Amino acid sequence: MDMMEIGAKIGVYFIPFLFALCFHEFAHGWVARLRGDNTAEQMGRLTLNPVAHMDLIGTLILPIAAIVFSSPIFFGWAKPVPVNSRNLKNPRVDMFWIALAGPLSNILLAFVGAFAIALVAKYYSFGMYAKGAVAILQTFIVTNMFLAVFNLLPMHPLDGGKVLARFLPASLNYKLEQNEHITSMVLMVLVLTGMLRFLAEPVIWSSQHLINLALNGVGV
Repeated sequence: MDMMEIGAKIGVYFIPFLFALCFHEFAHGWVARLRGDNTAEQMGRLTLNPVAHMDLIGTLILPIAAIVFSSPIFFGWAKPVPVNSRNLKNPRVDMFWIALAGPLSNILLAFVGAFAIALVAKYYSFGMYAKGAVAILQTFIVTNMFLAVFNLLPMHPLDGGKVLARFLPASLNYKLEQNEHITSMVLMVLVLTGMLRFLAEPVIWSSQHLINLALNGVGV
């Protein structure tokens, strides 16, 4: 793979992925501030600046290595936004919304991406860069839908584990949180062995239907 091809793949795959991760973490911090905790803001994490959210391995090394070596596994993560539950008025309920904000933010971005594709198709379909723009937007939509679906898996330390905590006895949730290092390793094994392939079908299905909805909405 030559440098131009690598650069093109980074533009198509890594840049949308990076923005989706940053927006996801920003959403956690923004909702936390709304619910009474400004820890993320104080630590400079209430921003879309990628530098504030980057994890060396999860945000840079693994995703870029996957692109360079054409790995079938494209995966990564950002540094979690810090939340101090002692600043929340109702920690149990507030943490539910703070956790849910991340996946919901990615679904929102997927809608924005689908609408952008519809606009390109309607007003710029024969433009010089239309094909490239659509390719990037399609990747953007799929990436965001995958992040939303993956993070809603009901396991700690994913957002889904914190969402589920709202409906579990406090004692049980405490045990799950204390053992999240184990579920973290389980998740990594599932990812690296490709056992999460079952997520591909709902992600692709929802992404395509979202694009079709947007295209129909603008009369394309």
